[in-house]
Amino acid sequence: MSQYYISLPDPTKARGNDPDLSFHSQSAGGFAEELQDALSSTALFERWRAKQPDPDAVEAQWGATDPGATVTGEQKDLRVNLVVTTNIDSDVLKQRLRLLAGHHWELRDVR
Repeated sequence: MSQYYISLPDPTKARGNDPDLSFHSQSAGGFAEELQDALSSTALFERWRAKQPDPDAVEAQWGATDPGATVTGEQKDLRVNLVVTTNIDSDVLKQRLRLLAGHHWELRDVR
């Protein structure tokens, strides 16, 4: 199990390029809930995969889930800090964060 410390410096900008795949929340708890769902279920992956030119060619590794993943969120001044506990590969985590938040997130620490 790894813990990832993620920061959303400006939560209002934490949106991916595709509104169907990106965060919709405004609160720390909402961001945490959406990210936890993206890691513990296949819902976000399936929406993303369906939009690919050849959905059947998408590598299975990108659909990895961790039903035990947990994410907590805290508002700190203007930023939102998220703590992700999961066994999902870091590349998959980063891909999901890019879908959800675009490039408006920072990986602060990993333990």
